[in-house]
Amino acid sequence: MSNPSYPVYVISKGRWESRLTSKALEKINVPYRIVIEPQEYEQYAAMIDPSKILVLPFSNLGQGSIPVRNWVWEHSIGEGATRHWILDDNIKHFGRLNNNKRVRVTDGSIFKAAEDFADRYENIALAGFQYRGFVEERSKHNPFIFNTRIYSCILIQSNIPYRWRGRYNEDTDLSLRVLKDGWCTILFYVFFGDKSPTMTTKGGNTESLYKLANGQDGRLLMAQSLQAQHPDVVKIGRRWNRWQHVVDYRPFKQNKLIRKAGIVIPEGVNNYGMKLVRRAV
Repeated sequence: MSNPSYPVYVISKGRWESRLTSKALEKINVPYRIVIEPQEYEQYAAMIDPSKILVLPFSNLGQGSIPVRNWVWEHSIGEGATRHWILDDNIKHFGRLNNNKRVRVTDGSIFKAAEDFADRYENIALAGFQYRGFVEERSKHNPFIFNTRIYSCILIQSNIPYRWRGRYNEDTDLSLRVLKDGWCTILFYVFFGDKSPTMTTKGGNTESLYKLANGQDGRLLMAQSLQAQHPDVVKIGRRWNRWQHVVDYRPFKQNKLIRKAGIVIPEGVNNYGMKLVRRAV
């Protein structure tokens, strides 16, 4: 059994009843802390071991998740962590792609494997797991792809000179900023998280960001905001019957990994103790 070496944070608001990511992590015995606003402490503490709860020093700032994400970043540095995981609170389970089959994992080995991969290199700023829906069975996938966006389940190198900003599409914005400065990102397809589709889980940013506000489409506002931040690589289009940003990641193919001095990558396959086990019906 392996577990992540770096701290795992789940940011949550208004989801003490569903708490999907918390349940998923507890099911595979991965240690984590859930980060909440003070006015919701009683509700979360009734559902989760209070020792796993971190209470923010602010509430209802109206800036989406940005202040929480930056608080987590500083908290990780305060704990001496050189990297930290930050997870959305609507991930139902975690899995591994094996022989073109999506298989649920039962411990934290995939987190540890991702960490070890990232730690071989000087310049992996962000790493993370692909969404289950994009890891299609019976399709050809590389185990990971370089230099693209990292969403929802993110391993961040804590000492990079950035912080979360804005109000919308903060994960895409952060990915683009690190890529533009020559850093690399790694999106694992061999490991995935089954995230609920946006706007299907009560709480979070569903009410404050995504729905229509003052007659304006929240989805369109989000896309326009990202385009204003990165007009060189972002366009706006219609996908899945809604407005979406469309990002051109081709300019970042030239970003190359830099292996740390003295790192020797062993030959062969390390499965981190993972074995395929048939579940009882």
